[in-house]
Amino acid sequence: MLTLDPARTAVVAIDMHRGHLDPAVATLPLPAERCGPVIRRAAELFDGVRARGVPVVHVVTEYRGPAEIAANPFWKAIHDDPSKARKGILHHNLAGSPGTEIIPELHDPRDLVVRGKRRYNPFQATDLEFTLRRRLGADTLILAGINTSTCVLCASFEATNLDFRVVVAADAVDSMDGEEMHRFALRLIGAALGWPLGNAEILAALA
Repeated sequence: MLTLDPARTAVVAIDMHRGHLDPAVATLPLPAERCGPVIRRAAELFDGVRARGVPVVHVVTEYRGPAEIAANPFWKAIHDDPSKARKGILHHNLAGSPGTEIIPELHDPRDLVVRGKRRYNPFQATDLEFTLRRRLGADTLILAGINTSTCVLCASFEATNLDFRVVVAADAVDSMDGEEMHRFALRLIGAALGWPLGNAEILAALA
């Protein structure tokens, strides 16, 4: 059975902001019926790990303007494509917009926040690695967030490449790309990158 040292473990909550999870303002929304359940499951996990002394680090996508998004040629091309799940992406999580706010049920004053994530990789051009290694002394990451099929998957690859131990909180991730892509991403992570575990399994491993 996998065991995790709470003193060397951190949760990284990726893009658990209103831009994905609040249907009233989301610019790249998870299906509305899936928002509440994943928020509740993530809140249960975060409360459980905090009680064991494990810090939670929120990473939030935030752009200074549409040009930063449009610099990616694929994103620029699909902005006006109604067949794409990410249509309208040039308006996603602009600085100061409601979408950049972390879901209140998931945020605690003890949590740390890393802003300025601009691509799928949460380590790119942010101080996430510094925060994890130097401030928190973490060598093990529990990844939660949106989307399993993009940002969580990319974070799993990058964290593995940086030699972190990777656990993905299977109950606290979901994808706007649908159930099939969500499940495939979890299978890929389990095959090559780390351990997809449910909330109960994670809390047991931390005990």
